[in-house]
Amino acid sequence: MNLNPVGRERSNCTIFLAFTSNMISSGVRDSIRYLVQHNMVDCLVTSAGGIEEDFIKCLAPTYIGDFKLDGKKLRLSGINRIGNLLVSNDNYCKFETWLMPILDQILQEQKEEGTLWTPSKLVARLGMEIDNPDSVYYWAYKNNIPVFCPGLTDGSLGDMIYFHSYKNPGLVVDIVQDIRWMNSQAVYAKNTGMIILGGGLAKHHTCNANLMRNGADFCVFINSGSEFDGSDSGASPDEAKSWGKVKIDSKPVKVCGDATLIFPLVVAETFAKYHSQFVKLNK
Repeated sequence: MNLNPVGRERSNCTIFLAFTSNMISSGVRDSIRYLVQHNMVDCLVTSAGGIEEDFIKCLAPTYIGDFKLDGKKLRLSGINRIGNLLVSNDNYCKFETWLMPILDQILQEQKEEGTLWTPSKLVARLGMEIDNPDSVYYWAYKNNIPVFCPGLTDGSLGDMIYFHSYKNPGLVVDIVQDIRWMNSQAVYAKNTGMIILGGGLAKHHTCNANLMRNGADFCVFINSGSEFDGSDSGASPDEAKSWGKVKIDSKPVKVCGDATLIFPLVVAETFAKYHSQFVKLNK
């Protein structure tokens, strides 16, 4: 079998890159985009915020503020805070203006052509429509890298789908087909590697896909979560071995720290370093 289930050429190691939404809100977005632009990963797994924040940044800027800014004053000023980042309400209005006509079009295609929409197909369509090389999902669309987001409605994107369901009802987004595609990528891979930034849904969804093949061959977790509360977010790779999410004879790594600092350094010393050497050799 030369192709994996989503149509990508099967490599020696299928790489799952999973991340929480704040990675896209922050400057780590640039590192993720670099990997996707140069076709260095095979699928992305994230939450709704990890989708919408990418598109919103293409439409309007996000500003650096401070963790200690007064929430009441920000609310009265129409400004939302993501950690130490500031996003105007107007950004979300621009997102709605851009998104609603696209939702109208995909609903029409569903009705007239029988198109089965899934979260990954919807994100690919949005990546095509944004047509902006600053976007992670523009490059995911260009390079046929699927983006899996089972919690697609948990965010502004879900709000827009909610509003749209009253204006123009009937859109169906099927998560079952996506779980088949994602899990099958792991099952049919020669080897798999997981790079997981943060915890939550993205981490567990990725690990669970690799459980279907009795564990990933390679694994790097980068997060600041503690395993002692029993949550999956802070769980160690060794705990993942007990579930069959990581191969029992593999040598997984957990880096305890801030992924917004650590991951760009990891990319610079691995993917980017070897890519630059490859480019020099082929000039």
